[in-house]
Amino acid sequence: MSTPEASTTKKVQVRRYKPEENPKEHYLNAEKGVWAWMTTIDHKKIGLLYLGSITFFFFVGGMLALLLRTELLTPAQSFIDADVYNQVFTLHGAIMIFFFLVPSVPAALGNFILPLQLGAKDVAFPRLNLASFYIYTIGTIFTLIAIFTGGIDTGWTFYTPYSTQTGTNVLLMTFGIFILGFSSILTGVNFIVTIHKLRAPGLTWNKLPLNVWALYATSIIQVLATPVLAITLLLLVMERALGIGVFDPSIGGDPVLFQHFFWFYSHPAVYIMIVPGFGVISEVISTFSRKVIFGYWAIALSSLAIAFIGFLVWGHHMFVAGQSSLASMVFSFLTFLVGIPTGIKIFNWLATMYKGSIDMKAPMLYAMVFLFLFTIGGFTGIMLGSLAVDIHLHDTYYVVAHFHYVMMGGMVMALLAGLHYWWPKMFGKMYSEFFARISCVIIFIGFNLAFLPQFVMGSQGMPRRYFNYIDQYQAFHQLSTIGAYIMAVGFVIMAGYMIHSLLRGKPASANPWGSRAMEWQTSSPAPHHNFEHIPVIINGPYDYHKPMSEFQLGIAHSTNGHQSFEKVDVNVKSAEEKA
Repeated sequence: MSTPEASTTKKVQVRRYKPEENPKEHYLNAEKGVWAWMTTIDHKKIGLLYLGSITFFFFVGGMLALLLRTELLTPAQSFIDADVYNQVFTLHGAIMIFFFLVPSVPAALGNFILPLQLGAKDVAFPRLNLASFYIYTIGTIFTLIAIFTGGIDTGWTFYTPYSTQTGTNVLLMTFGIFILGFSSILTGVNFIVTIHKLRAPGLTWNKLPLNVWALYATSIIQVLATPVLAITLLLLVMERALGIGVFDPSIGGDPVLFQHFFWFYSHPAVYIMIVPGFGVISEVISTFSRKVIFGYWAIALSSLAIAFIGFLVWGHHMFVAGQSSLASMVFSFLTFLVGIPTGIKIFNWLATMYKGSIDMKAPMLYAMVFLFLFTIGGFTGIMLGSLAVDIHLHDTYYVVAHFHYVMMGGMVMALLAGLHYWWPKMFGKMYSEFFARISCVIIFIGFNLAFLPQFVMGSQGMPRRYFNYIDQYQAFHQLSTIGAYIMAVGFVIMAGYMIHSLLRGKPASANPWGSRAMEWQTSSPAPHHNFEHIPVIINGPYDYHKPMSEFQLGIAHSTNGHQSFEKVDVNVKSAEEKA
């Protein structure tokens, strides 16, 4: 009786795979027409649908931010009144967080890249993937109706008791976000199953790209934390509609309970937004440093550590809400603790770049911007985790600046790094490297000019969310507004060269960056089913110590001439020997 190794060697031959350059047939032209796009189950097209949606909401949220900054040029009212101001900053926060930041990297870039990095032809549940996009769309429709039928002025946190008493359309807005949560949950479940079940032959856990580890950790948070937000918002709807008294102290409720429920989701939600960005940065830094990633397992496990500890720190948002001194000390300690796995990533990325052959293309520039800005956001977060300091800085512009350095300086810059990195793979076109660098520099300057003055304002006691302010803060507000407009110019330039790339960009090669990651070992744009043959993983995604001529991605062929993504059985050990 033959051994398993012998039998599989007879069934399968493995040879080096060479992707087609500038393919005539690919996923973008496999199905044509609006209806084909709206009914597609191709993960790549669904990723682009998400990308288009979040781009729209980023534009809307950005316009609202410019409106706020323009009003704050002067201490007194300029062109909008206090009620409109409250609605504008509420919509800016809610749109940017729930409609842009949460789905940006996981749902947009993650949907496109994850199966490619796993060597799979799609996610585990393609129809569920499409359903999650439509659930996201339905949620946005409800919230848009709420905006045009009364608006909302509670702030994006919907704090009680104000949210149960205001005359704005809280019911419809919170119901729309309640629906959005199901999209996040379904995406998380889909990614977890995909990572466990659809890895290519030879793709063991220690060969997974760090981006996959980051998406895995994010998916765990999505599945476990999002139901808490859904229940919280449902209770808020019932409180407002039926007066059940969960949060109303006059009938036995507790408004602080809402804060506990809300932040139990919303602080892990910070990691839903930022952990996928960590994965993107790992890919970009390794590729453009031409080095093996330093501390692979430390970076991979730190993503899971952040996911775990992130559930335990929600109380640091409530240091002045009346919780006990012991609880505040515990939450303060855990806040410092969650900085450790984040610091591990920062130092490992720096070690990866040390003595590397660094190529300062646009994706790497954005990764460097990320390192600088996110580090500032992290250090200022440690300051806010200190009990004595937080009492002074709580609800000031210091918190606004910290949050934007983490979310925009971290998450958005990581998203832009990933977008520039995978753009050739998405569309098969190259963008202008010159204008990409110009745009990055302008955004960097504008961002720091917009938010560094807010640290100073906050430390001097300027409260956030205030419509008017005293004269001593005017110069800081003016600098912040100028910075916001400079940043907007950078994004306009980016939109220009990206559109030019789509219309007249030079065709991209299969692997323009010389990466070792598996998504770059197929054509650009990718085929309809990602790979023309079943990939067999022989090398790791960061094997830059090997020359490209020795880097191999095998393809499997069955001896009877038929190929199947489901049925071909490959013994990786014998495949490596055969290769």
